[in-house]
Amino acid sequence: MNKNVLYRSIPKVDVLLEQESVQALIQRYSRETVMEAIHEETEALRARIGSCKEEEIEEVQQEINRLSEKIRLSVERMHTPNMRRVINGTGTILHTNLGRAPISREHMAKLQDIVTGYSNLEYNLEAGRRGERYSHFEKLLCKLTGAEAAMAVNNNAAAVMLILSSMAKGGEVVVSRGELVEIGGKFRIPDVMEQSGAVLIEVGTTNKTHYSDYEEAITEETKALLKVHTSNYRIVGFTDTVTIDDLVPLAKEHDLPIIEDLGSGVLVDLSKYGLTYEPTVQDSIRRGADVVCFSGDKLLGGPQAGIIIGKKKYIDQMKKNQLTRALRIDKFTATALELVLQEYLSEENAIRNIPVMRMITEPLEEVTRRAKSLARMLKNAHLDAEISLAPCESQIGGGSLPLERIPSMAVTIKPGKMSVPSLEEAMRRTALPIIPRTVNDTVYLDVRTIESGQFKQIVEMLGELI
Repeated sequence: MNKNVLYRSIPKVDVLLEQESVQALIQRYSRETVMEAIHEETEALRARIGSCKEEEIEEVQQEINRLSEKIRLSVERMHTPNMRRVINGTGTILHTNLGRAPISREHMAKLQDIVTGYSNLEYNLEAGRRGERYSHFEKLLCKLTGAEAAMAVNNNAAAVMLILSSMAKGGEVVVSRGELVEIGGKFRIPDVMEQSGAVLIEVGTTNKTHYSDYEEAITEETKALLKVHTSNYRIVGFTDTVTIDDLVPLAKEHDLPIIEDLGSGVLVDLSKYGLTYEPTVQDSIRRGADVVCFSGDKLLGGPQAGIIIGKKKYIDQMKKNQLTRALRIDKFTATALELVLQEYLSEENAIRNIPVMRMITEPLEEVTRRAKSLARMLKNAHLDAEISLAPCESQIGGGSLPLERIPSMAVTIKPGKMSVPSLEEAMRRTALPIIPRTVNDTVYLDVRTIESGQFKQIVEMLGELI
C-alpha cells in the first residue's frame, strides 16, 4: 500500500479556495473561519491516512472526495450554538442536567417581545423616574404568599448567602445538624454560611434534634435561627425534628428572626394531586417564618432564581446589601419570573400553563393515551425495531421530593440490528437530541416528559437511525 498516493490526492489549499462551494462559505461566513476548517479537515485526513490499513484505502479515498462537504459541515458547526434544545424522554421532570424547569412557549413569546427591545426593567413608568427591578413581581409574590416584601437573586444558594450576610454577619446562626444539606455540585449549607460571614452553630444529631438543643445554643451572639427543608433527601426511622411552630415562641422570647430555606419551594398543595405533602411557601409565612427563600426553577416551574420573601425590614436590609448587585437577576429572569407567577393567581391556570405543574399532575390515563399515540406512529414508520408500551415511574428530580415516584407510561424500543447502547448514542447525536433511559437492554421513552408536539420529530429522527 502506497500511502503517498493518498497524501498527494488531498487537494491543496489554493485549489480548495477556488471551489465554488468554498467561495460561497467565505461569502456567508469569513475567510478566517473557512481557512480554519480547511486546515482542521486536511490535517484530520492526513492523520487518517497515517493510521489506515490496507482494507480501508477505498474508504479513505471516499473521505478525501468528500473533503469539500466536510469543510462545509465543519464551518457550520463553528456557527451552531453548543447549547441546544433536547427531547427529555427520561421521565425526570426537573432534570438538572437538562435545564430543570422548561418555560412554556407562550411565556417565551411574551418574553421575546419584551427583551428584544428596551423595557422598563428599572424605570417607573407612572412616576417617570428610576424604579426597582423587583417591583415587577414583588406585589405578586406578596399576594400569593402573604409576605410583606420580596426580591430575587440569581439562585437559591445566593439567596441563603445574601440573607445571612444581611441578617447575621459576624454573629451566630443556630441550625440542626440534620439540616446541613449539600445542595449539589459540592455546594454545602455550612460553606455557604461561612462565605456569608455568619458563624454556624450546629445543634442536635443527624437524625434527632430537640427544642432544648436550640434553647441551650442561644447566646448573646446569636443572630438568627435557621431551618433548612431537606427537599433533596429524607431521613426515615428513628427521627425527631423541631418545627417552625415550635421555634416561634423561642424566637420571640429572644427577639430572634427565623429564617427558612425551603429549597424547592412550591405554591400549590401537591397532595391534592396524589403526591406526598410538600410544605408550601404560604405555610412557612403563615407559621411565623420571618424570611423564606426558595428556588425559581424547581417546583415553581420558572427561571433559575433565588426568591426571598418575608418581613419588610429584613428584605430592605438585603436590597441595600452590596452583595445584592453582584447577585441580582437580569431582565430575562425578571420578566420570566413575573410571567410564571401571574399564572399562580389561578391554580387552574398554573396547572394548565406551567409545564412542570402540568407534567407533575397529568393523570396516568392521559399519559397512557399519548404513549399509545407515539407507539402507533412509530409502528406505522416500519422501523427495524420492536415497539411496545411498558408501565414505568417518573420522578420529579432536581432535588425535589426525592422519594416521590409518579406512575407513568413509556414507549419501549428494541432495535433489530443495532445494539441498545449504539441506538442510545445515535439518539443523542440527532439534529434534535433525544435523551432516553435504558432498562433491561431496552430503550425507554417516558412520555410524561415528552410534548405531544414532539412525536412527529421523534418518529422522523428514529426513522433515519433504525
